[in-house]
Amino acid sequence: MTAKVILNPYANRWNASKRRAEAEAALHAAGVAYELGESEGPGQATAMAAQAVLEGFYPIIAAGGDGTIGEVINGIAQVAGPAGEWTPLGVLPLGSANDLVVNLKMPLDLAAAARAIAGGKTRGMDIGSVENEHTPLRYFDNNSAMGLEPSVTLIQQKITRIHGTLRYLLAAVMGVMRSPRWTVHMEWDGGQYEGPVSLVTVGNGAVTGGLFYMTPDADPFDGKLSFVYGYVKNPLRLLSLLPRTMKPGAGSYIEHPAIHQVHSTWLRIRCSEPTPLHADGEIQSEAVKEIEYKILPGKLPVLMP
Repeated sequence: MTAKVILNPYANRWNASKRRAEAEAALHAAGVAYELGESEGPGQATAMAAQAVLEGFYPIIAAGGDGTIGEVINGIAQVAGPAGEWTPLGVLPLGSANDLVVNLKMPLDLAAAARAIAGGKTRGMDIGSVENEHTPLRYFDNNSAMGLEPSVTLIQQKITRIHGTLRYLLAAVMGVMRSPRWTVHMEWDGGQYEGPVSLVTVGNGAVTGGLFYMTPDADPFDGKLSFVYGYVKNPLRLLSLLPRTMKPGAGSYIEHPAIHQVHSTWLRIRCSEPTPLHADGEIQSEAVKEIEYKILPGKLPVLMP
């Protein structure tokens, strides 16, 4: 069968475009028959993936970063729906952080990634879904959040003179110092919480943003979402937890008594105050009050070594 490669040339600040020849050489060397198309703007990779599935391409290969992968997954899902059989996904990692590849312990080297695609071996990965009152159902492979995390994303989008990790860290400090607080009612299988939160972050994978372990015990193959919620009133104390979000084991921020990690198959959140919401780093809305998360166990066949 012929694979469809969807390349996002903008990934990693146009470095993906510069590496197109390298990616194609890797696919040729691995013996992968493919047709390649480039996306030209936000959301187009989703439409391209859906069309590729309808046209019978197999597998669908995302060539880009985590945003590209997320769009491609949503395109695959558009055709099959939550109950159908999803077309396998291959990944050529051309992003800056490549969180999904890191979480799945897949190769970052393009030649090795192409060989994994050619090998045809798949493993069914869990996929999360998030729904709110303003935007359509969205699937995510890695993480989603309300509260502080998407607020930081919105802040860093406005910072233009600083780039990379430093920009995100600066935005995180600015977000924390605004004393973030939302009043929520949360329910999940086996529990509930009502009260203030600084953040609610929902993970299918442990690493996000290349550095942060917001849900350090998340496992994309356990059939559950892992979510962390908590409220720290004092902004300086909340800021002191930031370095601990970069620790996956002992010393993690989830050890703080005000922070709680839960593993569940679903989560519903009702907010008294509007909150921004993101899925896999993409802002879904800047002001929502009703959020519902679900897990689709083993739904996406991912081509792995």
